Amino acid sequence: MDPDSEITFDFPPYLCQYKSGRVFRPGSNATVPAGTDPLTGVVSKDIHVGAARARVYLPPGADTTTKLPVIVYFHGGGFVVGSPARPSTHAYLNDLVARAGAIGVSVYYRLAPEHMLPAAYEDGWAAVQWAATLGDGADPWLLDHADLSRVFFGGCSAGANLAHNMAVRAAADGALPKGVTVRGLLAVHPYFTGKEAVGAEAAFAADVRGFMDRTWRFVFPGSLGLDDPLVNPFVNDEARAAVAKIPCERVLVCVAEADVLLKERGLWYHRELKASGYAGELELFESKGVGHAFQFDNLHTPEGVELQERLVAFIKK
Repeated sequence: MDPDSEITFDFPPYLCQYKSGRVFRPGSNATVPAGTDPLTGVVSKDIHVGAARARVYLPPGADTTTKLPVIVYFHGGGFVVGSPARPSTHAYLNDLVARAGAIGVSVYYRLAPEHMLPAAYEDGWAAVQWAATLGDGADPWLLDHADLSRVFFGGCSAGANLAHNMAVRAAADGALPKGVTVRGLLAVHPYFTGKEAVGAEAAFAADVRGFMDRTWRFVFPGSLGLDDPLVNPFVNDEARAAVAKIPCERVLVCVAEADVLLKERGLWYHRELKASGYAGELELFESKGVGHAFQFDNLHTPEGVELQERLVAFIKK
């Protein structure tokens, strides 16, 4: 068989990889440039400083007399697709930044299988460090407008996984500069899993757990599988203790009622974080009648607006 037509790994709906090594992503690869958004007035720019790559957003009306919170945001896509420049992601960040009156730092991270995990985690941390040091002390938007006592980590799906793991890493002594405070973690439809079913996962077909294991090992061949703390943060006492120490003052977990694959894990994450000994405030929000990551293509629907307003209220609290 032609090695360029023989599929060796299928990861629906995101990609398939062929024996030749070729990777096909069936979704759109459209991108939009940074610039001024005509709908919101938000201005954005792309930065690439050392290992840090991000699209940075500044809300309209920003001036040097009022400092703004900083949202470090991670897009979703199973660690294999997505980009801050994807039209729906870019529109979402423009809207969030405008509503919240915050600086957005939307992270470009390397994707599997071209760059296997932990590459995305390393890229994420480089962007966190860049933001936490005011762009290595050289970015005018951060220098003039950023309030580093109000930093938030956020993301959807795999992006929420990244945001969570950045919070875990930020707990280490000296991980962030003095004066930087992570006020909150926004975990929207978070991507976590594990060998053992939780809640309604018990009703899943037998092959679902195998699919989760195969896809996780595909993006991270060197991992421990579904018992890796990066994807199963409460797998053992050591992992649980690490999560309990996250420095965020508040955590908001958002789930979607019709998110068949990941709703239960979001509820589990909220429940287990509460039981872990985490000392901060913990909130849970459920969007009714909608599925996983619905907000990107339905930003201005009642459900999309409701979710966005909930996130904004959390940031402004």
